[in-house]
Amino acid sequence: MSTPHWIKSLGAAALALLALAGCDDQRIRELEEGVSTESQVRERFGEPDRVWPEDGGARTLEYNRQPAGRRNYMITIGTDGRMSALVQVLAPHHFARVRPGMHEDEVRRLLGRPAKRTTYDLKQQTEWDWYWSDGPGREMVFTVVFDAAGQVLRSGSSERLHDGP
Repeated sequence: MSTPHWIKSLGAAALALLALAGCDDQRIRELEEGVSTESQVRERFGEPDRVWPEDGGARTLEYNRQPAGRRNYMITIGTDGRMSALVQVLAPHHFARVRPGMHEDEVRRLLGRPAKRTTYDLKQQTEWDWYWSDGPGREMVFTVVFDAAGQVLRSGSSERLHDGP
């Protein structure tokens, strides 16, 4: 009896997730705050999804691992061209900073690009979802609900029901 196709696909997706997380862990170990240069960051992580300007001339490079990964990284490059911070932002203490009334640009800056965006025309609301892990085997989703003006109405985390990567 052969293995069903969906089981093979699920296994392949799980292996890809583990490989991605393992590669990131290795890349992070190769970098050192205050020492590593922007070119070294880009050699290890590639081109960022987005570059965010910071006060005083620093820049933050967004490295998004959604929807397959469970992490998003914000890597700050100081005015001296060296990495001054590397932060994995998909975590409860970052989610707690999302407040009603924040604009979607502020949320994107805080958490990176979401894994999924769903618009509900009749409600005039949009939901953004980020997939994250709350320990081994505990897959979670953090959802932010925006009104028609792009302002946060509410947010929260729940266990994730698997409907994709």
